[in-house]
Amino acid sequence: MSRPSLVHVVGAGLAGLAAAVRLADAGVRVILYEAAPQAGGRCRSYRDQALGCRIDNGNHLLISGNRAALRYLAAIGAADSLIGPDEAEYPFVDVASGERWVLRPGAGWLPAWLFDRRRRVPGTGPLDYLKALPLAWAGRERTVSEALDPESMIFRRLWQPLAVAVLNTEAETGSARLLGRVLGDSFARGGGACRPLVPREELSQSFVEPALRHLQERGAEIRFGARLRAINFAGARVAGLQFEPGTETVGAAQAVVLAVPAPVAVRLVPELDAPDAFRAIVNAHYRIALAAPAPLFIGIIGGVAEWVFRKRAVLSVTVSAADRLADLPAETLSQRLWHDVARAYALPLEPMPPVQIVKERRATFAATPEQLARRPAAATRWANLALAGDWTATGLPATIEGAVRSGDAAAARLLDMAPIAEKSLSAPGPRATLPPDPPSVHQTLP
Repeated sequence: MSRPSLVHVVGAGLAGLAAAVRLADAGVRVILYEAAPQAGGRCRSYRDQALGCRIDNGNHLLISGNRAALRYLAAIGAADSLIGPDEAEYPFVDVASGERWVLRPGAGWLPAWLFDRRRRVPGTGPLDYLKALPLAWAGRERTVSEALDPESMIFRRLWQPLAVAVLNTEAETGSARLLGRVLGDSFARGGGACRPLVPREELSQSFVEPALRHLQERGAEIRFGARLRAINFAGARVAGLQFEPGTETVGAAQAVVLAVPAPVAVRLVPELDAPDAFRAIVNAHYRIALAAPAPLFIGIIGGVAEWVFRKRAVLSVTVSAADRLADLPAETLSQRLWHDVARAYALPLEPMPPVQIVKERRATFAATPEQLARRPAAATRWANLALAGDWTATGLPATIEGAVRSGDAAAARLLDMAPIAEKSLSAPGPRATLPPDPPSVHQTLP
């Protein structure tokens, strides 16, 4: 199709925002729809009344090699909203032994840092890191535990926590190929691509609010509380969008970007093959403020928590692939996780500060070999419909970088600016049937 004059972008998470920004910057009129009363999806901030401060819905760590995400921030005028150390460094603590170390990949692409034990994980040698090279050409069906030695020190102290964090899937079932792609975009490019970055203030101030202002300055219309109930198809095109407030006609020179969660997309698009297995994430936000020089984040080995982030008013914990914890009561989770937080930041165990527990039961798709085969491309068999979302075939896990890349791919498809290389929907598989997404569970303890 020729370049559309108007694009309806359904979904104002990061994928939808990225698509809308790219389309608006190309001079296309955009209408952005969002079912919720706010934008951002899983990457948003809000004021928690119980804690009395603003918190992020979850925790996200970017790296300097996340080129799509950094381009997005630059486009919306938020490039300076991230902070991080001057070089790539990742502090860890083993809560069982009390040992601490900092992983420091060298700045250049040549891995000379592997021969400096002060930069490596304790108990590992240069060959241990080189043994991860086969991940780059791992077979489609191989898991992380099959591709790497699960009995090795480096697996316990680096590869396993890294795999769980980036895949949100257990190493025993997570895709080795997908982890290899992540390492290829980071460690394989040297420390210059691995510098960790976090928002200076909060997620919304970096990724959401500047994008909404950017879109409004370019004439985009933003409609909250607009839940899409059905899509009207006519031949090879989308002809209408049935929202709760009413139906929008999609004209001959108009197009649609569908940037909604996979279960919602499956209900809306006939015969769409999409991921249908998911993993939980549990976050705990403790109302306690620490200042520098306390690290911005610490990786935890041998505990329940995996990463702790120091933010303005809270210490925030993330547990990925957390299905095993999702049904535990808030009291149990808060005590277990606080033990790890206190050890990481050398804080007393008593008294435990006020805490908010946030459970996302279907936070991301399960990054298993089976689920990767179900990820669709941005292109669809309808000429004026493109898909976006971190669950589409971005080649990356369900991360900020993956979400932004998916939005870029959907916009490029409609603008006919670049070919889409991912799996096509020309031969759709069976349609999956899923219940509606359950809401996040928030549990606050005094």
